[in-house]
Amino acid sequence: MALRVVCAAAAAIATLLAQLPADAQDSLKLTVGQRGNWATSVAEIGQRAGIFKKHGLELELLYTQGSGETQQAVIAGSVDIGIAPGTMGAMSAFAKGAPVRIIGAETTGASDIYWYVKADSPIKSLKDFDGNTVAYSTNGASTHMVVSAFKKERGLKLEPIATGGPIPTLTMVMSGQVDVGWGAPPDGLDQLDRGEIRTVASGNDAMMFRDQTVRVNVVSVQTLATRRDAIERFVQAYRESVRWLYTGDAPLKLYADWLGISLAKARRTRDEFYPFQAVDPDRISGLDAIVQDAVSLKYLSAPLTQRQLEELVVKFPP
Repeated sequence: MALRVVCAAAAAIATLLAQLPADAQDSLKLTVGQRGNWATSVAEIGQRAGIFKKHGLELELLYTQGSGETQQAVIAGSVDIGIAPGTMGAMSAFAKGAPVRIIGAETTGASDIYWYVKADSPIKSLKDFDGNTVAYSTNGASTHMVVSAFKKERGLKLEPIATGGPIPTLTMVMSGQVDVGWGAPPDGLDQLDRGEIRTVASGNDAMMFRDQTVRVNVVSVQTLATRRDAIERFVQAYRESVRWLYTGDAPLKLYADWLGISLAKARRTRDEFYPFQAVDPDRISGLDAIVQDAVSLKYLSAPLTQRQLEELVVKFPP
């Protein structure tokens, strides 16, 4: 009788195991800032190419309007990883005790972000921002950092306005609700080509950000503690995806098909605005300077110590 029970149990377990998919994946939930931005598309395109699956991962991607939403979901524990919060925003949250850690760079430098006006606007250059409303996405985002730097470095009396993503921002500019909008390729390229809008500044016009890592990828402390192996595999797959994005037209076609844009526009987005060095996840540049600038721009009340930085930035083997 006992032998029959054991055999029956073994048969039941075998049946259950047989019903599980042979290639079962670990699932990670991500918030991703600004759907369609080349730099924030690494996880999306890497998953479509099968790279994350190769590392035993299945990603659930939830898109946000910017850094504030992205990071808050990580802090609240509703997602595992946040893609592209502003570096200063991540530092600020950490300094206030938020359970967040940096696991890699998302973008270094700010040449991909641009500020624009309607074609008939009297605003011609950065100095003309004085007395006007200037858009950024959300509080703590890299666009917020740059607008704050414009204001401080140039002594401008501009009015920063949170407008969300590039599409609603464009609507607000064209309808006259905001004087100066922000964008990032491929968004706005058609309007620029048709002469409906004009660029008047780029992120690199904020001198402090030219060689600094302005956006990062973050993880919740709980996920890092309980699922470190999955996070390490995510970092490996992310690195591999970034490298693959610069191998030719295959990644460009996936990107173009996903967004419904031409291959030429996808190529222009990558080749004109996003050199590999800008999105290399292992290149976290200028941390000490970022800390000082974060104090200057009031993201931090006091500089982070070296020990705090070592706790904030988690390093993974190559």
